[in-house]
Amino acid sequence: MICLAGCFTACKKNVPIDDSYDPTPQFKADTAAIAAFVKTNNVPAIKDASGIFYQIISPGSGNASYLTSTVISADYEGRLLNGTIFDSSKGTPATFKLGNVILGWQFGIQKIQKGGKIRLIIPSYYAYGTQSPSPSVPANSVLDFTITLTDVQ
Repeated sequence: MICLAGCFTACKKNVPIDDSYDPTPQFKADTAAIAAFVKTNNVPAIKDASGIFYQIISPGSGNASYLTSTVISADYEGRLLNGTIFDSSKGTPATFKLGNVILGWQFGIQKIQKGGKIRLIIPSYYAYGTQSPSPSVPANSVLDFTITLTDVQ
């Protein structure tokens, strides 16, 4: 448990440190919510060692090695667990440096190659955590992304 808490605090970037915040209860709540969601919706998701749930819809092809400097292009849609779409590339792939996306994407994208499609259900800790990036994404939101990786550079 101490190692898990240490991993949580080591992974966050550019977030003011609040020594009183313990992410473990929220992570457990998110994990329980995701497990219930995948069961209720018959999503054949696998739980990664990190705690992210994923479903590889199509693996893609290639042998890209991913670094934080890897540039990816992806067509994606992001939803909350209640189904509300909060972000979408709307069929026009967006380009990002892998190191500039949320940790859930950094972990999940590496499971597919160019042309691959994955569904990532991400605990809030690996998304925006206690920060709310917009009014449509409350703090501590579990995020559900469907991502098609259109290019890897």
